[in-house]
Amino acid sequence: MKPSRKCRGAGFVILCALAALPALPVQAQGNYPARSLRIIVGFAPASSNDILSRFVGLRLSERLGQQVVVDNRPGANGIIGAQLAANANPDGHTLLLVTTSYTMNPAIHKLPFDPVKAFAPVTPLGSGPLALVASPSFAPNNVKDLIAFAKAKPGVVTYATAGVGGINHFGSELFARNAGIRLVHVPYKGGAPGLTDVMGGQVNIMFGSLPLTLPHIRSGKIKALGVSSAKRIAQLPAVPTVAEAGAPGYEMSIWWGLSATAGSPGSAITRLHQEVATILAEPEAAKRLNDLGAEPASMSVAEFSRFVSSEIDRWIRVAREANIKAD
Repeated sequence: MKPSRKCRGAGFVILCALAALPALPVQAQGNYPARSLRIIVGFAPASSNDILSRFVGLRLSERLGQQVVVDNRPGANGIIGAQLAANANPDGHTLLLVTTSYTMNPAIHKLPFDPVKAFAPVTPLGSGPLALVASPSFAPNNVKDLIAFAKAKPGVVTYATAGVGGINHFGSELFARNAGIRLVHVPYKGGAPGLTDVMGGQVNIMFGSLPLTLPHIRSGKIKALGVSSAKRIAQLPAVPTVAEAGAPGYEMSIWWGLSATAGSPGSAITRLHQEVATILAEPEAAKRLNDLGAEPASMSVAEFSRFVSSEIDRWIRVAREANIKAD
């Protein structure tokens, strides 16, 4: 092809050469991930969120051929970490570990981001019950005795949480409402430091996830009074449900998942969803989650997106009905 007069000038040689080349496809899907990934966890190390993120992150790193870094940004019940992830470059390389607490925050906090529009849900990871645990030095040894003790001494029993508005907070307040008792909230910047004070006797009780509490229940550092599921669980067969032990109708569960910054490429979200689904289908993952008291969860990207939105609506309604507010 002969160059036109416009291309004869030296200043147009490069432009014309480029124009003569065939159009190249955008290299997004084939090159993803192009660098290391970051999973932001809005809670302290050693929490259930951290434990599951590191397990999934390690397996993702092996499958994607890129390092996956877990970045703990505790504070404000995960809001600090969520805001950081919401403002990240939307290229699919920054993920947020989302939990039940993420969908509870809008019920009592004015957030610096839109909890629905700021993120693109990717996939659920797993779900499981909470354990109602107590300090070994705390007198009540079961739910019935705890309720009686709290009724005899209103406003004396303290409970630890990972922060205001999280699942520990909602779970405890719903329990108090169900049982007709008054408890004192002691918030921490994560579940692990809260549980440490329960073990040390500085705080009386806590509704904690099984990944966080199970090792310490087994070691005897804390005592389990009940589990929040509708049925007893295989990991703690001798521990009754909270409902059967003295608070009829009580049930609560925790779930975990991954979301990307809104605007991330659909190809990246699809790839991540497929890789995590493969990981969760492996016997090793099922055993690991089971050991932690959780079960793998499976939903399509669209299903998970609808689930997250419905959970936000649900907890706004629960907070209103139960009069749960930020302290």
